[in-house]
Amino acid sequence: MDLKLIKNILNLISESDVDEVSIEEGDFKIKVKKTGTVEQVTYTQPAAPAPVAAPAAPSQPTAAPASGEPKEEAKPAPSGDTLKSPIVGTYYKAPSPDSDPFVKVGDKVSKGQTLCIVEAMKIMNEIEAEFGGTIEEILVEDGQPIEYDQPLFIIKKD
Repeated sequence: MDLKLIKNILNLISESDVDEVSIEEGDFKIKVKKTGTVEQVTYTQPAAPAPVAAPAAPSQPTAAPASGEPKEEAKPAPSGDTLKSPIVGTYYKAPSPDSDPFVKVGDKVSKGQTLCIVEAMKIMNEIEAEFGGTIEEILVEDGQPIEYDQPLFIIKKD
């Protein structure tokens, strides 16, 4: 069901004496209730994950704590090539919740080895290494929505 159809339904209901309408079409459900001049709309539909915004970088460097405690050492940025997501979906580090992850930081991987699964539209897509190397960093969390071309792994080539 598209947005224009939903808008047309809302307009028809607002101009009529009907107070409540429910429509179901496959997985798509919409329920509209009218109370006075305010309309309440709720609907459910399997949707693509919302884009994840990267955290904003601080505009000024943070000062060391005033209590005289040493500042936490910044770890060096991992060096290597970035493997990016070829699709939008949900990242999974293991084939099932009770299984071991496909890879961990420090693991050696070979070209074609499965690194993770990205679920897109109820289809589990195995993401494979494009080259051999060592996993330096995993940039996403299990179950996290990811975007197309979002960096997933940093792999140091052998």
